[in-house]
Amino acid sequence: MSDRLLIALGTSSQVPTRERNHNAYFVRWDDAGLLFDPGEGTQRQMTHFGVAAADITAIFLTHLHGDHCLGLPGVIQRLSLDGVAHPVDLYYPASGAEYIQRLRRASIFTETAVIREHPVDAPGVICETARFRIEAQPLDHTVESWGYRLVEPDTVTLLPEKLEALGLRGPVVGQLKRQGFLDLPNGHRLQVAEVGRAKRGGSFAFVMDSRPCAGALALAAGVDTLLCEATFLESEAAEAERYGHMTARQAATVAREAGAGLLVLTHFSRRYRQTDGFVQEAAAVHPNVIALSDGMTVPLRHTARPARSGVANVVRQRS
Repeated sequence: MSDRLLIALGTSSQVPTRERNHNAYFVRWDDAGLLFDPGEGTQRQMTHFGVAAADITAIFLTHLHGDHCLGLPGVIQRLSLDGVAHPVDLYYPASGAEYIQRLRRASIFTETAVIREHPVDAPGVICETARFRIEAQPLDHTVESWGYRLVEPDTVTLLPEKLEALGLRGPVVGQLKRQGFLDLPNGHRLQVAEVGRAKRGGSFAFVMDSRPCAGALALAAGVDTLLCEATFLESEAAEAERYGHMTARQAATVAREAGAGLLVLTHFSRRYRQTDGFVQEAAAVHPNVIALSDGMTVPLRHTARPARSGVANVVRQRS
């Protein structure tokens, strides 16, 4: 897996529709495969949209409402059925541990896959690899809910011509890259920025089932892509507040205030058959916005900020 993209496996909210399955989102990030909030029917959606069980390296649950977790038993059993050899990490709200155990053992099967559980009970970094870190922040829903943020560290691309001009080659180049500086024989401490070009790391945030809150802003801060729930339109703002959700306008306000790049709307109430109104409402606040449908893929790449409008062409439909 060398590409970076978001695959929408399901984009409805509490009730699926003829056009939209329950929630589920898969992020390919180089050799990592991250499955978020697998609702009922996720296993079939994976087959339909080209995601294999072996692609999954980690699963993240924001909360334990059924439309965000009832697909977990099938996915976990599929990991064993397909003989997935690598361990899969499972992150979930710590208060939901009892429900996780029920979901993991919802029916009889032979468990061979290794599932490593990580209950989330505090904000901050919950996972760190050589390539990226994942942070969690609390959201404001009717039950305990957490959002997630993937951040890739900034790097520096060393410029061969500048290294050559200083006579730097071999092991010292690796030393310079590792520690960020190199003490030269003439007494000068060479900083890596003097012989390199900075490359900003990629980032992605997942905010689901929440009112606007500080946690949502922290997750969205400066990210290239913000995947955010927009269950209702502004005409149903009172209902959104009552049930712990956002309107499209509120999601766009979070994106704008956080300085996010592309805003990707999802988790639509079954009452809405079309999403044009969501895009129009959000675009009045944040210009770089699209609405998901099942099977859409969104490339995850750097988005210039301030964002410009007219990004629908970055999305394609999977058949």
